[in-house]
Amino acid sequence: MTSTRWIIHLPTTLTSLDGAITLAAALCDSLGHVTAIDFGETTLSEEDQQFLRTRIWCDAPIGGAGRCRRSDGHDGDCASR
Repeated sequence: MTSTRWIIHLPTTLTSLDGAITLAAALCDSLGHVTAIDFGETTLSEEDQQFLRTRIWCDAPIGGAGRCRRSDGHDGDCASR
């Protein structure tokens, strides 16, 4: 039996998808060492459409090298940071 995971919704004052992606990447860079945060599963949504989510990173497993940190839907091979 697995434990229930909790999601933290962090509203911003940003008004563009690019700005939100940039902030998410900066948070990942600065807090990536915190093992309680699963940045690979990060999604974004518009304030009034939270049920429509946009994935940021591919997050596919890379044999022995962690998970892919390229953008979701990228071309070519997966790569770690």
